[in-house]
Amino acid sequence: MEPVNVTWMADDFGPASMTVLKLPSGCRGMVAIDDTSLGPAAGGVRMSSEVTASDVSRLARAMTLKNAISGLPFGGGKAGILVPQDFPAERKEPVIRAFACAIRDLRDYIPGPDMGTDETAMAWIHDETGRAVGLPAVLGGLALDEIGATGYGLAACAQALAAAGKFDLAGARVAVQGFGSVGRAAACFLQGLGARVVAVSDRSGAITDPAGLDVNALALAKKQGRPLAMTPDAQHISGDELLTLTCEVLVPAAQPDVIHDGNADRVLAKVVLPGANIAVTESAELTLHKRGILCMPDFLANAGGVICAWAEYRGSDKTQALSTIDGRIRANSAELLDRMRLSDGTPRHAANAMAWQRLAAARELKRKF
Repeated sequence: MEPVNVTWMADDFGPASMTVLKLPSGCRGMVAIDDTSLGPAAGGVRMSSEVTASDVSRLARAMTLKNAISGLPFGGGKAGILVPQDFPAERKEPVIRAFACAIRDLRDYIPGPDMGTDETAMAWIHDETGRAVGLPAVLGGLALDEIGATGYGLAACAQALAAAGKFDLAGARVAVQGFGSVGRAAACFLQGLGARVVAVSDRSGAITDPAGLDVNALALAKKQGRPLAMTPDAQHISGDELLTLTCEVLVPAAQPDVIHDGNADRVLAKVVLPGANIAVTESAELTLHKRGILCMPDFLANAGGVICAWAEYRGSDKTQALSTIDGRIRANSAELLDRMRLSDGTPRHAANAMAWQRLAAARELKRKF
């Protein structure tokens, strides 16, 4: 039998467990349950040819903090399905169903959609296990990607920051790195609030227009399968260039660690709103803070998806879900700014304090004998 070697970071708080699964078609599954102080560990299933056990562990911790700061009765967890390069689409359902069967007894973990998975994949998992969030509407779900829950939350965060005087939302230049479900929704919602989306990117490359891009037309083209590189009459730039454009709001909404020590000193945005989890390294966050750039913690800014999942879990409709996302993210953003003013700390320190305060209170109620 071929040996499996995986590594991940751990500390006194977690992960509580890491499960490695052998799946068909040369795939491998990984599930990190970081913490269950507040309830069962909820977190997405990431399907990629690049996902690692270390990524899954870090993402599970981000979910612990995200669920805690959002006031949800969930702990933090995350799953990854490592697939070969050029994985055939027709093998996706059998592999996801095999993954679901393998986690059937991991009852402390509630799966949800993430990069590489969607509401259909959650329907397959729910069919096998009886538990998943982010389900299709026909199964009582709220279709997180169709609603654009995470992007809606990013827009709510931007509104809170604008109300606090961090920038003027009307006419604000926005650059979106990663024009997938989160990036597209964020771009559309921010444009609807009067911002001007001046650059977007996907795997094919990036395009920019200082006068503002037609986001709705680009979103339609993406849904039809046309990459941004095929956009006619567009000014093309590299993905790295997009991250260093002069703008008011930068939304990194794709891979982890895209803003790091190698490029943080060249970021020219006033505000960074991470649409992706762990999109900015902690050392890069510190660099941005020292340069006067407000980098909102990912687990606060992009919590719209998990808040929507909880709303679905308790039977709320779309209107109730969006109202809850708006209220909680605006309130958390305002509290974070207040804490920063009182302590002169970084956004990360303020957000960590908010999340760990709730986790500590929950742990005090746990059995100790």
